[in-house]
Amino acid sequence: MSKTISLVLGSGGARGLAHIGIIHWLEEHGYEIKSISSCSIGAAVGGAYAAGQLQGFETWIRSFDRKDVFSMMDFVLSKDGFVKGDKIMSAINEIIGSKNIEELDIKFTAVAADIAKEEEVWINSGPINDAIRASISLPLFFTPFEHSGRPLIDGGILNPTPTEPVANDETDMMIAVNLGGKPLPELDDKEEDEDEDSFFFKKYNEFLERLDWGKKETKKEWDLYYILDQSFNSMQNTIAAQKMKIHRPDILIDIPRNKCGTLEFDRANEMIDYGYEMAEKVLEEKLSKLS
Repeated sequence: MSKTISLVLGSGGARGLAHIGIIHWLEEHGYEIKSISSCSIGAAVGGAYAAGQLQGFETWIRSFDRKDVFSMMDFVLSKDGFVKGDKIMSAINEIIGSKNIEELDIKFTAVAADIAKEEEVWINSGPINDAIRASISLPLFFTPFEHSGRPLIDGGILNPTPTEPVANDETDMMIAVNLGGKPLPELDDKEEDEDEDSFFFKKYNEFLERLDWGKKETKKEWDLYYILDQSFNSMQNTIAAQKMKIHRPDILIDIPRNKCGTLEFDRANEMIDYGYEMAEKVLEEKLSKLS
């Protein structure tokens, strides 16, 4: 039976917590992850796993409620982004550490983007925490991260499900996790949860007031975030589909793009369990056919 895996963990915000459940399923069923190619949230989860610290990362993220999510956002008044990212990275550094990637037992690549040169940057050496920080730099949200003398942003801009870095691995198969899968109609039809939906809007208002930008009194103003989020998702989905035509994974797991909001990290328990369920559903059938 094929047992060694090259694992591709895509970008997509809190939906990427499903990556944790998928990794658990693979481990429990005797598959060995030999290499990881990752982007954005995939870099955080994949980096934690490659460094042997996934359990600590999972315990931390499972503890989040909505207020915890917001408390991790160190807002700054900057033309580059409105979250500095130091709070999040301080927590991640404490869990994962700053070991060099080349010292890890698992081959690891985090994909970021040099937007000035319009090119992907594959980070597969140096401190793993720097690689993660560069890869998670969501445009207009996190400020860019300077790595090797150039500012980098979220690799999802150019390659949200990066199969290329592991395309030539000597493993039995490549499994990719795409976080921009076809939306579930039943989720679109659900009534809006006003408390959940309004939480970040309320906190966003408070932040703008502190900056003396004036309070945004209508819900419609927050639709700007929704438009940005949906536009970014649409762009990523199109790019991912085109990229994976070139380097096709042996197995693709699609996580519906409307299963979880980009910033809903308070839904970690649900998304980790969902990832495990999707692995059970997709991998059990397909891996048995390949064995």
